[in-house]
Amino acid sequence: MALPKRRKSHARVRTRRAQWKAKPVTLSTCAHCGQAQLPHHACGKCGYYNGRQVLAIRDRSAQRPDAE
Repeated sequence: MALPKRRKSHARVRTRRAQWKAKPVTLSTCAHCGQAQLPHHACGKCGYYNGRQVLAIRDRSAQRPDAE
C-alpha cells in the first residue's frame, strides 16, 4: 500500500480545513402570513405554499386538554 513521502504540516492541513464553514440557513417570508420559512416548503404557521393551502394547521391549545 502506498504511503505519503512527507508528513503534511499543520499549516497545510488547517489551510485546507479552513474552507469547511457552515453557511447560514436561507429563509424567505411567507406571502400569506409573513412568517419566516424555508424556501420551497409549505409555511408551518398557516400551511400555505405557492398561493394555496396545502396543510391543515390545527391550533396547538386545542390539541392538549390540560392547556389553560
